[in-house]
Amino acid sequence: MRNSRIAQDIARIDGSTPSRTIGKHIKMASSPFVFFRGTAQLFYSDVYNGVICLPDNLNAIPLTSIVGDCHLSNFGFLTEEGSHGDTVIFSPNDFDDACVGRAHWDIMRLLTSFTLSQIHCEGIVSGAYVDKDVDTTKPVISKNDVINAQHTFLNAYIETCRRVTEDEAVINEAVNWRPDKVATKLAKLYDKAVLRSANGSAFTTKSALARAVDFNNDTLSFKANSAKFTPLTNEEYSELYNAFAPFMDDSVVDIVRREDAGTGSVNLDRFYFLVGPKKPHTSVSFSHCHIVEVKQQREAAPLHHFASLCPVNQLNPAHLTARSQRRMQRNPDLILDEAIFDNKHYLIRSRHHAKVGISPEDVVMGKKANQGGFNYFAELCGYTLALAHCRGDRRSTRFATAACNLLPDAGEDMVTASNEYAYKVLDDYAYFCEELALS
Repeated sequence: MRNSRIAQDIARIDGSTPSRTIGKHIKMASSPFVFFRGTAQLFYSDVYNGVICLPDNLNAIPLTSIVGDCHLSNFGFLTEEGSHGDTVIFSPNDFDDACVGRAHWDIMRLLTSFTLSQIHCEGIVSGAYVDKDVDTTKPVISKNDVINAQHTFLNAYIETCRRVTEDEAVINEAVNWRPDKVATKLAKLYDKAVLRSANGSAFTTKSALARAVDFNNDTLSFKANSAKFTPLTNEEYSELYNAFAPFMDDSVVDIVRREDAGTGSVNLDRFYFLVGPKKPHTSVSFSHCHIVEVKQQREAAPLHHFASLCPVNQLNPAHLTARSQRRMQRNPDLILDEAIFDNKHYLIRSRHHAKVGISPEDVVMGKKANQGGFNYFAELCGYTLALAHCRGDRRSTRFATAACNLLPDAGEDMVTASNEYAYKVLDDYAYFCEELALS
């Protein structure tokens, strides 16, 4: 019965049961953590069907804007205001499945991802999973370290909510400093993001803009990279230009189709618009350019089973994502909109020049991770996620008050439930890989 439901839920989103002809499914087979990233719909199916059991009193916490697909790698460093700002912060960085929902869904999904990240790294070291870019000699944190970090996350989340109840201005805080309170790789990743910002010394060589664009004195265009970018026909270019140029804040210099990006949304249409002066000749004028992503959106993962939870969720998928991101971020992208094109809903947002993501091996492996680094990462996640949730209501502290009153008694149950669920994901992953091999 469960295997049948897994296959149905995968087919509902991907248009097919597990198949080696689908690039997304090949990615998902690399480890249980990646499988978890690509199957948010299974998580909410399990919430709906009671497979994930959490204390009922958590439902008394007011609804708020949630990330929806909350996991370890959907946190990272980025510049505020998209490509229009230079302040680097640590923050949730993916809102494709954002909606109005229950905060403990985000919490539970993130806690589960902590466990799966440890299993992911252990598996790479043992050879069960393959990642050629990972140093397998580095030590992996223990399962007890994960449990300690899960409690640290919850304590930081609750404490942040408590601070919001005492001072509403707290929701305007962010991790906009170098995270070096504890020795971790996070400080190095922060420095990398700062260097890639428009004011950074690596902007013209390492920023998202520089890596995607050919920059010389005569022309400016996306790189001829068939692995990432596919050129458009003249007709396609014209249609996209006419549909989306009104949303841009400067001239449209070039447009390409972006290939094979993301995990959960790898099978959705995605286009990059190069926007700015048509012929920048210096690094200063080059910094006036930026990339705007136009990405097809589908229904947020929680809404298949929980669409009636809040009327706001009746907004079209792109509008709902834009609304949620505006609510949850302190200073959201300056270009953040939505439009209908070819009878599909598209989200329009500027790409961060300095977005630096976090992989499990960044925070789960190495001496620093084992000496409190992962615990510190969990603390930062608790702080930033609480702020994002609290920003869902800027008129009162009702959410924060209920969260800091009700979550403490549920903490132990949430940690236990998340770890139990992680091992159910392992079973689901094994079934997925079996079906993939037979396809």
